[in-house]
Amino acid sequence: MGRVRTTMGAAALALAVAGAPGVARASGTAPEPLPTYRVADGAKQVEGKPSTADAPELVAGNAYTDKLGPGERVYRLVLKQDQSNVYVSAVVRPRPGAKISYGDGIDVGVMTTAGRSCPASNGHATFGYDAAPLSAVGVRWGAEDTDCAPGGVYYVKVTRTSAKGSDQSEWPLELRVQREPGRGPGGPTAAPSTWPSGAATLPGNQAVGRSGGTGFNDARALGPGVWRDELRPGQTRWYRVPLDWGQQLGLGAELAAARLTKQYGSASGGLAVSLYSPYRGLVSYEDASYDGKQAGVTLGKTAPVAYENRFASDKEVQRASIAGWYYVAVTMGEKVAEFTEDATPVPLTLRLDVIGTPAKAPAYKENLAAGGFGVDAQDREAAEQGLTAPEAADAAGNASVMRVVAGAGFGTGTVLLLVLGGWILLGRRGRAATSA
Repeated sequence: MGRVRTTMGAAALALAVAGAPGVARASGTAPEPLPTYRVADGAKQVEGKPSTADAPELVAGNAYTDKLGPGERVYRLVLKQDQSNVYVSAVVRPRPGAKISYGDGIDVGVMTTAGRSCPASNGHATFGYDAAPLSAVGVRWGAEDTDCAPGGVYYVKVTRTSAKGSDQSEWPLELRVQREPGRGPGGPTAAPSTWPSGAATLPGNQAVGRSGGTGFNDARALGPGVWRDELRPGQTRWYRVPLDWGQQLGLGAELAAARLTKQYGSASGGLAVSLYSPYRGLVSYEDASYDGKQAGVTLGKTAPVAYENRFASDKEVQRASIAGWYYVAVTMGEKVAEFTEDATPVPLTLRLDVIGTPAKAPAYKENLAAGGFGVDAQDREAAEQGLTAPEAADAAGNASVMRVVAGAGFGTGTVLLLVLGGWILLGRRGRAATSA
C-alpha cells in the first residue's frame, strides 16, 4: 500500500510490530488489561483552580495534564489582538468500567476577565453508552468575534457534569492549545450555499493490517483503502486521516463475529464510531447494536474541508473548516463481554475513501503548520506508511541525520570510523582522568 522506509536502530522493528493487529489470545485465558491512553509527549502538568484566582496559564502550542472531578476548573490565556483563533481542547479519560449516566460529560468555554462568555466559544460533549475518552473544545474567535478580539487575559473554564449515581472520582485530563493564524485579506466570511453531499462509495478490496493507537497522540495514520484491526470489549482504537482543503472523507466500520459464551446477547452501542477535527472537536458520531455476530456503521460523507464552513449552522459542517489530521475513534462496548470471550479480540474492518483533489488553501497571515494544521507531503507519506505521530517524528529525525551525513560527503564506513575513534579518545581521556 505504499513505500517502506528503512530506518536505523530498533525503530523499524517497533513499527513493523505496531502496524499489525495483535495476536488473539488463547480461548479461556484471563483478559489482559487494555492499553492505556498515551499522553502527548512533553505535556506539562498543571493544576486548574476552582476560580480565576491563581489560575495557571496555558500557552498555544503546548499540551497539559491535570485531573478533573465533577465541577469546574479554570485556566488562564494571554492572547494578542491578531485575529487568530485559539482552540482549547479538553480530553477526559474515565477509569475502565466507570459508571456514567445520560447527560454526563464536559463543557469547555472561554470568557473575559469580566466573567462574560465569548460568543460561540463553548464546546459541549456527552458520553454515549460507554465511558470512553471524551473531547470538547472551547474557542476564542479572534477574526469574527469583536467582543473577544482584543488582546489581554482570558479564562478557560472546563466543567465536568456528573449525575449523583455516576462515578465521582477524579479522571485524568489532557488539555491542548492550538492557534490558527488570522486570515489574509479577501478571505471568506459567509457559509457555503451548497456542497457535494450524499453517501460515499466505500472500497471493497482486501484489508491490510493497521493497529490503532490509544488516543489522539498515537493514532495510526490511514489513507484510502480497507484496513484490518481488532477490538476487545471496552476498548477504543484511534486512527488519523489527512484531509486537505476541498477534500471529503467517507468512512465505514464493521465488527465481525466474536466467540460467544451465550447463545443470545446484544449490546446497544456495541460498535461506536466518532470523527474528530484537527482541533479535537467532534465532527460526527454513529453507533449500532452488536449481537456478537456482525455489526456495521457508516458515517455520512463530510462536507469538503473549507474555511467558510465555520459560518454554517450545521455543526458537522462547521467542524470541517480546516485542513489537517482528522481523527477516528472506534469503540466496542463493555457490555459485549457479557456474552463473548473478553480475552479474544474481534476483527474490525475500516473502509475509507478520501474524495476530491486538494484545493488551494485560503490566505493566512502566517503558516498554519505551527498550530498543528494543514497537510503537507510528509503527512501524506505518513498515511501511506501507516505511521503514528511519534513514529513519523522518529522517521523524520533519522532522515535528517542521513541528509546531514550525505551533505557532509561521508560514506557510512567513514562515519562509523569517526564514531569509533571518538569512543576510543573518550576512553583514553577517562583513564587519564582516573589515574591523575
